[in-house]
Amino acid sequence: MPHTLTPFDIAGLTPETGAPPPERLVSGNPANRTWNLYAAPDGKFFSGIWESDPGAWRIEYSEHEFCHILAGISRITPDGGAPLTVKAGDAFAIPAGFRGVWEVVETTRKHYAIYEA
Repeated sequence: MPHTLTPFDIAGLTPETGAPPPERLVSGNPANRTWNLYAAPDGKFFSGIWESDPGAWRIEYSEHEFCHILAGISRITPDGGAPLTVKAGDAFAIPAGFRGVWEVVETTRKHYAIYEA
């Protein structure tokens, strides 16, 4: 199998569109767009670009995710913990099992890399 690089260029690509399930919605109307740009053959690792409009929803992670914020401001609050505000240039990891609320304060775009636990 040849090994090739995958450029993260979304120009001309149509994103997948979606929104949090109604039962997880906390506030707003946070429509989101996802450009899945790479998936490992075993389906356990994938990466791309995600963007969301303002709003808040409950999150429950079954996977590990690395995030690098490209634009906007979000606030992530773990259940029982203090909120973390992230903005363009910030990077962080979310472990499998994490639960809390993701609030998009200003339309947020991020690079993500996800490993299924």
